[in-house]
Amino acid sequence: MNIATLPRFPLAQLPTPLEALPRLSRKLGGPQLHIKRDDQTGLALGGNKTRKLEFLVGQALAQGADTLITAGAAQSNHCRQTAAAAAKAGLRCHLLLNGDTPGQIPNGNLLLDGLVGAVVHWIERRERATRLNQLSAALREQKLNPYVIGVGGSNGVGATGYVLAMQELVEQLRVGQQAVDHIVFGSSSGGTQAGMVLGAKIAGFTGRLHGVGIDKEDRDRGPYEDELAQIANECAEYIGSNVRLTKSDFEVVYGYVGGGYGVVGDLEREAIRTAASYEGIILDPVYAGRAFGAMLDLIRKGAFKSGETVLFWHTGGAPALFAYAADLV
Repeated sequence: MNIATLPRFPLAQLPTPLEALPRLSRKLGGPQLHIKRDDQTGLALGGNKTRKLEFLVGQALAQGADTLITAGAAQSNHCRQTAAAAAKAGLRCHLLLNGDTPGQIPNGNLLLDGLVGAVVHWIERRERATRLNQLSAALREQKLNPYVIGVGGSNGVGATGYVLAMQELVEQLRVGQQAVDHIVFGSSSGGTQAGMVLGAKIAGFTGRLHGVGIDKEDRDRGPYEDELAQIANECAEYIGSNVRLTKSDFEVVYGYVGGGYGVVGDLEREAIRTAASYEGIILDPVYAGRAFGAMLDLIRKGAFKSGETVLFWHTGGAPALFAYAADLV
C-alpha cells in the first residue's frame, strides 16, 4: 500500500481512546462492552468525519483548491467538521444544508458552522446534486478553485481514514492483549463502514463488523451493500491495495430507522440516557444514539454470547444533542 505517500492534512488527535464499559456490561449481564471514542478526534468537538477529512482536505490542497463545498442535513456532523477543517487549512467553506433558513437562534452544529466561518446555503434536499454543481460553477466564475466533498465524505479517498482506523484498533488490542468479537457502529453514507471492512481485511482483524443502518430500510437487502463494496474498492485502488470486496463482505443491520432519519424515538432516548447515566458517555440523537440503541436491543435478543466482547464505535455528533433538547427532556 502507499497510504504514507498520499496527500494528507493532519486534523485528528489520534489514536482515539479505547475504553471498557464495566457498569453497563454488568447491568446487561454480558457480553463485555467496550467503546472506541471517535467522538474524541478533537476537531470542533470531534467525530468520525475528521479521519476522512484528513485525506479529503489533503487532496484538495494538493489540487490547489481554495474552497471546500459540501452538503448535508441542517444538523450535519460532517458539515460542521468540514467547515472546521477548512478553517484550520485556511480555506473558504460553503455548506448546502437541507431546509429553510431557521427563524430561531442557531443551535448545535449549525451554531458551530457559523462560528468557524462557513457560508450556509439553504436548499431543498431533492435539489442537492444540482445545487452543488451550480455553486461549484459559480465559484469558478469568481476565479476560485472549489473542491466538492460528497455527502459524509464517503468516497474512496475519505474511506482511507477508516482503513487506518482499523489498523489503529488492531494495534491497541495487541498492546492491551485484548480481543474483540464484534464491532457495532452507525452506517449511513457508507464511507466509515467501507473503510472499516477494508481495513479489517488488510489488518487481519477477525471479528464481525455490524453496521447499523441509520437511514436504510431492509427492502431489497442489496443496493446499499453494493454501494459499500464500490466505495471500499475505490479506496483499495486509491491506497494501492490488492484486496477487493463484494457485497457479501458487508453486514448491515436493518430495522432500526424508527420514525426516519433524525427523528428521535424511544430507542434513541433510552440509549442516550443509558450511556450517560451508566458510563458518563454522551451520544448524539441521530447516529450514535440510534446505533447504540440497536446494540442494546440486539444484546437483549441474545444476538451476542455472554462471554463475547462487543466494541461500540462511537462516531461522535454530540453537538447535535443540544438542538434536540425538546425531544430528550
